[in-house]
Amino acid sequence: MLLSLSIRDVVLIEKLDLTFHPGLSVLTGETGAGKSILLSALGLALGMRGSPQLVRRGARQASVTAAFEIAPQHPANRVLEENGRVGQDGLVLRRVLAADGKSRAFVDDEPASVGLLRALGDCLVELQGQAEQRGLADPSTHRPMLDAFGGLEDQVAGTRGAWQDWRQAQETLDQERARLEQAQAEEAFLRHADAELEALDPQPGEETALADTRAMLTHQEKIVEALNAARTAISGPPDAEDAVRQAGAALERVAARAAGRLDPVVAAFGRAQVELQDALAELEAAGQEIELDPARRQQVEDRYFALKDVARKHQVDVEALPALRDRIGRDLAALEDQGQAIAALERAVTAAREGYIDTARSLSRARTDKAAELDAAMAAELPPLKLEKGAFVTRVETLAEADWTADGMDRVAFEATANPGLPPGPIAKIASGGELSRLMLALKVVLTRVGSAPTLVFDEVDSGIGGATAHAVGERLARLGRELQVLVITHSPQVAARGGWHWRVVKSDDPESVVTSLDVLDGDDRREEIARMLSGQRITDEARAAAASLLAGERVDA
Repeated sequence: MLLSLSIRDVVLIEKLDLTFHPGLSVLTGETGAGKSILLSALGLALGMRGSPQLVRRGARQASVTAAFEIAPQHPANRVLEENGRVGQDGLVLRRVLAADGKSRAFVDDEPASVGLLRALGDCLVELQGQAEQRGLADPSTHRPMLDAFGGLEDQVAGTRGAWQDWRQAQETLDQERARLEQAQAEEAFLRHADAELEALDPQPGEETALADTRAMLTHQEKIVEALNAARTAISGPPDAEDAVRQAGAALERVAARAAGRLDPVVAAFGRAQVELQDALAELEAAGQEIELDPARRQQVEDRYFALKDVARKHQVDVEALPALRDRIGRDLAALEDQGQAIAALERAVTAAREGYIDTARSLSRARTDKAAELDAAMAAELPPLKLEKGAFVTRVETLAEADWTADGMDRVAFEATANPGLPPGPIAKIASGGELSRLMLALKVVLTRVGSAPTLVFDEVDSGIGGATAHAVGERLARLGRELQVLVITHSPQVAARGGWHWRVVKSDDPESVVTSLDVLDGDDRREEIARMLSGQRITDEARAAAASLLAGERVDA
């Protein structure tokens, strides 16, 4: 709901601060007093296009600040969150327009784009004016309006879910196809790598074993020399093994006479003899294993560097080659099975598409039925508003598949004609300003609880009418005022009398400084203003009596 509007230096308004209320508020005043300036000022705060002509003569800039109260779940909060701002219960929109045409926008005193201001304004106010239509005249609102009128929210949600399932299935299929194409492009390489690794047959831990062997073979000549030297030293002459044996035998012959003192020495020589025999055996074994074989050395070198080269080609460590061979094998096996996987995904996409089509067609049928109900409701509203020769049509057209969306396969458009014999067209282009405003009034009455904007503004919705038609307009505006906040600029006394709050727009008579101001009317002042609207500049007692009757709720046809 609009709480307040502060205007500074806009055309004829030097300074004006307005406080608004729930229900129906009316603004009256003589032609040329500046009522339309109020709409232009409000439009600035809502993000409409600004013109340097809106800046009051002599002023550097114009500014307008509009304060709103919004519910926590109001769409305006979603707009704020999508733009990185925090939603809240109150919202202040401000627009500053310089005399050179440059403008700045603010949301809650923080700089913002004019686009954000307009997006918020579209959520907060529906403006039905002679010069500009915002809200129901916007074709993008027609489909959600019809869905809300018909109570089709659950079906719309189901269609969105089916659409999401279809899109997800298609995305999965596209990803798998891309992976298959990449795998097919790499298939020759994979098969070559698999054959190479299969022939090489790398084993876990092989690099370490080869490195150790390679190090030993590099120094084998020195190792063989050491083995031979050791063998010569032991085998003699003199023969070390024979010397140890002779020494042990000599001691063993006299050990019995030494009262056990030589037993440990005899045992030690016995052990030495055994260890020496073992050492000779190990020497022989080592000598046989380490042979000066250049071919063996070359084999180890070739194997070692073959592993290194293949690992470098695949950018892995040698130890990772066995795992790489297993992975390439799995990739090739998967490639062979990929055709079946793609076929299964294609079947899933087809099923999801058919599910969406079934759901969307059901929604289309429901929309067509509800469109007929909306047209019937509008047909009942048009005659009292002096639009009995006109017609309102809700068109539900099936779109080409390329234009289907999560909201279904339909385009919904509100069309109308103001004259018989003419085909219906877009509601924003088919009638004069007054006719269009009354048409929008009828539509809003039918769609009272539909839409997000809690504030409606009508500019001269009563243009060119009077009597019973003006009474019908006033009655419908009052009905809307029981549900929403409604602001009406009017020349009709029948409409003005319906307002819960009444302002009169006044222009000063000073030719050097023409200024527009606002008077709050109540009691006798309000009766006088409505009497003026009934009779003109010369207010008669009859006009005052008629004004009193209108304010009392009695019907007076002018």
